[in-house]
Amino acid sequence: MSAATASNACSSPSAAHSEESALPAREQDHALAELAARFDLGLRGDGTVRIRGVGTLAGAGPGQLAFLANPKYRRGLAGTGASAVVLREADAADCPVPCLIARDPYVAFARIAALFEPPAATPAGIHPSAVVADDAVIAPDAHVGPHASVGARSRIGAGAVVGPGCVVGEDCEVGPGSVLLARVTLVARVRLGARVRIHPGAVLGADGFGLAMDEGRWIKVPQLGGVQVGDDCEIGANTTIDRGAIDDTVLEEDVRLDNQVQIGHNVRVGAHTAMAGCVAVAGSASIGRYCLIGGAAGIAGHLRICDGVTITAMSFVTASISEPGEYSSGMPVQEARAWRRNAARFRQLDELARKIGAPTKDRARKDPG
Repeated sequence: MSAATASNACSSPSAAHSEESALPAREQDHALAELAARFDLGLRGDGTVRIRGVGTLAGAGPGQLAFLANPKYRRGLAGTGASAVVLREADAADCPVPCLIARDPYVAFARIAALFEPPAATPAGIHPSAVVADDAVIAPDAHVGPHASVGARSRIGAGAVVGPGCVVGEDCEVGPGSVLLARVTLVARVRLGARVRIHPGAVLGADGFGLAMDEGRWIKVPQLGGVQVGDDCEIGANTTIDRGAIDDTVLEEDVRLDNQVQIGHNVRVGAHTAMAGCVAVAGSASIGRYCLIGGAAGIAGHLRICDGVTITAMSFVTASISEPGEYSSGMPVQEARAWRRNAARFRQLDELARKIGAPTKDRARKDPG
């Protein structure tokens, strides 16, 4: 399909209008009892209260639903302006307004909030300004937006969205229901599963950082692999995932990456693992399932991290981890003058250890028994 033939029904104003007029109206008004039944929640108080949006305990007003999940915010419950609150059974007696009872209020709130921010509807078809290779395959109900491009031998699945300015390179696949928001780049040999969501500026499939030193000069190692992203993954803005040197870089299903995360070549990330912003994972590291990696943490290359590991923010992992649990490194923030004193003492530890060790060695020589 050439650029000249890319303008299909989507390019007609009347066709676009008919698509939009057929879209379902946004859900914006729900009775509290309806929400309780829909999400299998308990209900205390007036179930006829109408909910038109969501907010925080401190900021919500009439018609809005708030939530209480963190005990730190419990003091805000009594004075909330929300019309209703999602909370645990233990907090219900102190709630001054009708409430929904949930085992996990945060999860319940997330599901309810989605009703008030449904996915943006996009008309099927290819925008006239898009450039699509002749042998690319675009599903009839997929959307390719303005100034996007789709390379040779690539496939865009059913209901998928390639947003404005996106680049889908050669030999890529965008799975059914996946969404590439503005200016996402799939460089080459990137395969996305179903319902993957990628935020603006992310780059998948760029060359991995493969170099070999030869007689004082760097030789580039060709990066012949690709990137595989499993179903239901989400990749944040300006995150980068390099393609493998030989085998693929792999994200298993339901992996969640925040903004500005760097995944090196041949990394494997296990299912349901989440990484906060600015995490960096060096090449060929393997991270297990259900891991949580805090912001700005670093993971050295060629390591293995088992399932169920939490790495706290700004930690640096230099050795493999074989036992589930929480791991930390670095120094938490403190008042600047105290930090400077401690930093000075830290620099003196080696000398202090030698001074302490010397008398011990002398005593050992005098009393060998």
